[in-house]
Order: sequence, then structure tokens, then C-alpha cells
Amino acid sequence: MTRVDIGRNQWRTTGVIVAPVVLLAALVAHPYLSGRLPNDAEVAEAVAGGTTLWGLVHLATTVASGLIILAFLAIRSYLLEAGENRFSAFGLPFIVIGSTLFAVLPGMEFAPLAAAETGAATAEIEATQAALSSWFVPVLVIGALAFAIGAFGFARAIFVTAVTSRAITRVVAAALIVMALSRFVPLAAVQFYVQGVAAIAALWPLAYAMRTQGAADATAPSRPMPTR
Repeated sequence: MTRVDIGRNQWRTTGVIVAPVVLLAALVAHPYLSGRLPNDAEVAEAVAGGTTLWGLVHLATTVASGLIILAFLAIRSYLLEAGENRFSAFGLPFIVIGSTLFAVLPGMEFAPLAAAETGAATAEIEATQAALSSWFVPVLVIGALAFAIGAFGFARAIFVTAVTSRAITRVVAAALIVMALSRFVPLAAVQFYVQGVAAIAALWPLAYAMRTQGAADATAPSRPMPTR
């Protein structure tokens, strides 16, 4: 493995490690919202209770969504090198679409933050959030559906290539599916905590496989050039 290849493998491994950590940190830091989501009253209370935290958490969630896209690009590259060019190629566009739409959601939730910053009362903040519902829910559902299709594609690709042991492969595939399905569940505990933990369970074993494979390739003796 050349120096360029080693450097590229290190960067993509780092991306796969960091992305789910940032996602989990952003979701855990999000103020807890009880009841069925979207809960406009809970959102209004959370925004009124701390505009700075609300803004930072949603900015971090947007960044995390972009990092998730980069992580799946790295995984796609790794699977391509392993000879898989069907299911991951199919799933990647849906991952990008789903993650992009997921990043739109925290952007929409800057609207109640803006209302709070202008001195709106809690009831007015709630009304602002409620006005977003007709757009918020379709964006959430379409994004979750796209991400789920992409996640199933990658799960299938990982099964086909068997880049890790059979047991780890099953864990990764199951975690990918849980991560995707959690976005459909209208409960904060699932969308925040289950999704974040599932992301780590899905991506970290792949990062380890990428790292160990890169180390093995780096230490393997180079093949001699054939003589003419």
C-alpha cells in the first residue's frame, strides 16, 4: 500500500469514527421532548428555556448529518475496493438524500428560535412551531424513507462482501436498520438516543475493519514487478 493509500484510508476511517459520535453528542444534548413528536408545546418550552443551547444543538445536528454523508461515502469506497459495486452504489444516493433532508429539519427549527429572540411569548413560539408542521412532517417522513432505503442497500452490501466476521456483519446490518427505522418513530427517546447509539454500533465496526485492513496492507510485502 502506497503512502497516499495509507493516508486516504486513515482519513476515511477517521470520518467513519467521528461522524456517529458527533451525531450522538448532538442528539443527546438536544433538550428532551416528552410525548409524541412533533410536540409544539414542548419545543416552545425548550426554546424559551435556552435559546443558545437550542441553536447550538441544531447547528451541531446539521453538521453531524453532513458528516454521516461523508462516512457513507468512505464506506462506499471501502466496499468498492472489496469488490462490491451493486448494493452500495444503489444505496448511496438515498443516504445522501435522506441525510440532506434530515439536515433541513434542524434548519426549520431555527424559526421558533428566531421568534424567541424577538421577544415572543411561549404561546407565540408554539404557534410559530405549529405553523411549520405542514412542512416539517413531510420532510421528516420523506427523509426517513430515503435513508431507510439507502441503509438497507448498505446492509445488503456488507452481507455480500463479508468484510467482517459473520457475527459482526449481522450486528452492523441490524444496527443500520435500527438507525434507519428510528427516524420513523415519533418519540424523542428513540429518535435521539436509539438512533445515535445505533449509528455507533453500525459504523464503528466498519471503521475497525477499514483500519485493520489498511494496516495489514501496509505491512504486507510488495509484490515484485514481473520481468520481461
